[in-house]
Amino acid sequence: MKLYNTLTKEKEDFQPLVPGEIRMYACGPTVYDLFHIGNARTFMVFDAMRRYFQYRGYKVHFVQNFTDIDDKIINKAKDQGVTSEAISEKFIKEYFKDADSLGIERADVHPKVTENIPEIIEIIRTLQEKGYAYEIQGDVYFDVTGYKDYGRLSKQNLEDLQQGSRVEVDERKKSPLDFVLWKSSKEGEPSWESPWGKGRPGWHIECSAMAKKYLGETIDIHGGGGDLVFPHHENEVAQSEAATGKTFANYWIHVGYLNVNNEKMSKSLGNFFTVRDIRREFDLEVLRFFMLSAHYRNPLNFSKELLISAKSGLERLYHSKENLERLLESGGSPGSSEEEKELVKRLEEYEERFIRKMDDDFNTADGISVIFDLVKDLNTHIGEGTSGETVSRGLELLKRLTGVLGLLEQEEEVLEEEIEALIEQRQEARKNKDYELADEIRDRLQGLGIELKDTPQGVQWRRKS
Repeated sequence: MKLYNTLTKEKEDFQPLVPGEIRMYACGPTVYDLFHIGNARTFMVFDAMRRYFQYRGYKVHFVQNFTDIDDKIINKAKDQGVTSEAISEKFIKEYFKDADSLGIERADVHPKVTENIPEIIEIIRTLQEKGYAYEIQGDVYFDVTGYKDYGRLSKQNLEDLQQGSRVEVDERKKSPLDFVLWKSSKEGEPSWESPWGKGRPGWHIECSAMAKKYLGETIDIHGGGGDLVFPHHENEVAQSEAATGKTFANYWIHVGYLNVNNEKMSKSLGNFFTVRDIRREFDLEVLRFFMLSAHYRNPLNFSKELLISAKSGLERLYHSKENLERLLESGGSPGSSEEEKELVKRLEEYEERFIRKMDDDFNTADGISVIFDLVKDLNTHIGEGTSGETVSRGLELLKRLTGVLGLLEQEEEVLEEEIEALIEQRQEARKNKDYELADEIRDRLQGLGIELKDTPQGVQWRRKS
């Protein structure tokens, strides 16, 4: 297996620290709002990567954090007159709703910054004792010039970074690139006691502390979106390795940028989409299929037209799966012909091809192409006269390969009487002015692929096409 390592800018043979086990950390969301489709791409890539490692027999220890204290969270809390904790907890719940809809499985641990303050303080104290950090009036900064390898991940030297990078403006710092490890408290903001007075962590230090706590001083894989290479991951490398004297992560993996209609996604351009926005028109499995149909490192252009095309491709896979299930229910014919024996041999070859593609830097695009070749072969050579054993083997392989990518996992079609019962419950909830329950039922139906329309004649429903 080969992985492209941002640190070396090369594909490298993957060798985990412990044979058969992988320790992987992926940067999670700052929970002040719903996450957008660019975030979704990164989250889905690491979910599928974890699934593939497990498919290949590895035991994966996967950690994805929540940044639950941050300027954006604090500002939103002030605007709404609530606590920062209320904002972060609300959007952690919303994250899981959207992640579930995208087929993203829970990490082994989802640590929060606010639950790991002692560990963060300990690393900062170690950096200060070793001469890598300094305090100014309750703020603690990392001294970039004191760490000789700074810029190694982003492949930039200190002089270039000082001239061209956006950094926090603070004339008290020794160097413009020095980054904050601990912020002194401001009135009305959450804060914690520390050796430097009351305050809260800077952004970068949190991931170093949580990766070390849950995975160890050296981990196999660290990753996130491409926008995190500098300064976030560069700073993580510096502070972690300065504190421990050990390699922080052996492999750095970064997901390519997502553009919308060939432009950078931004609210000012009116092309900014959350996952919820997409869900109004498409089943979110279509979005997952679309994003995994491209290599994770490549930039990806998003448009409604491309999503419609992806929907068509996903439907082809579902139709093949449903056809095989129907044939299996009918029992098939006894025995197997020579043609079927040849097909069974090819099934093994398809799986081997899939593994070769995926082992080459997690190439889901080529992996999906192999699945379509498999489907074409199954559709051509399996029919009413095919033996049940051959149908079963074809179906099992299709489900196994798509399952690696988190595809074709939708629940079986809901019966009409179940839908009608849920609609009746929703109507009763609305009559009782229990609008929260009514909305929950509507969301549940939507998740099952059922669209509701309130009309003067009553509630009408249809299955999403």
